[in-house]
Amino acid sequence: MANKLFYPALFHTAEEGGFWISFPDFPECLTEGDNMEEAYEMAVEALGLCISDREKEKLPLPKATFPLKADAQKDAIIVIIEFDMEAYKKKHSAKAVKKTLSIPEWLNEEAIRRGVNFSQVLQEALIQKITS
Repeated sequence: MANKLFYPALFHTAEEGGFWISFPDFPECLTEGDNMEEAYEMAVEALGLCISDREKEKLPLPKATFPLKADAQKDAIIVIIEFDMEAYKKKHSAKAVKKTLSIPEWLNEEAIRRGVNFSQVLQEALIQKITS
């Protein structure tokens, strides 16, 4: 899956103020916000939940509706939501996984002597590897 996805959202004016948001491509995805900034942030989070759920269930993601074809009503504004899967996972997936690995004994001893945090070094190296 690509790291960045773009889906149209419909920002509907709420009677009590603010917005409620729906997604033409994700009928199960609804959220709300008191102002445009909060509504956009909530839309990104809601979209992330829906995409993550579909990914966990091994369901394909829908192709994004062309924004001008989105079923906009009178009270709705079409807003394109940018979703970054890598950033979302970093923010929401803090579960640690134990890994067993082997390194030369001399390297282990020197790293311990210098107070190296093995987990941190491995995480930084892996992030650099997958983002370059």
